Amino acid sequence: MNVEIKETKEIPPESILELYKLNKWSSAEKPNLLYQALIHSNTLISAWIDQKLVGIANAISDGHLVVYYPHFLIHPDYQGKGIGKKIMEGNFHQQMLMADEKAIGFYKKCGFEKASKTESMWIYQGNDH
Repeated sequence: MNVEIKETKEIPPESILELYKLNKWSSAEKPNLLYQALIHSNTLISAWIDQKLVGIANAISDGHLVVYYPHFLIHPDYQGKGIGKKIMEGNFHQQMLMADEKAIGFYKKCGFEKASKTESMWIYQGNDH
């Protein structure tokens, strides 16, 4: 399996929407806002197999020490094949994300752990958590 990792914001909106729908993310219900959010992120990393979008992650970062991954999705048919690890390669002092129960095991395998005494907090208008 030849996975190509790209740092580009030139991704067809319909490919992005398909990936979000397959992963049942509520942001797929707001396709225009989703697309704008992704292309205006500091960084947008995508994974491709034979011209098919199989993974995507956006990053909000200061570019030197800290990165936060708001969205990180892998096509369900390609999960567990190392694509997420390839997307996440980088060397930051602090990497942060929020993980739901289905993804916690994956992130632990990548070295993430609960952040000491901190708590995740949000005001969320979705319906998928």
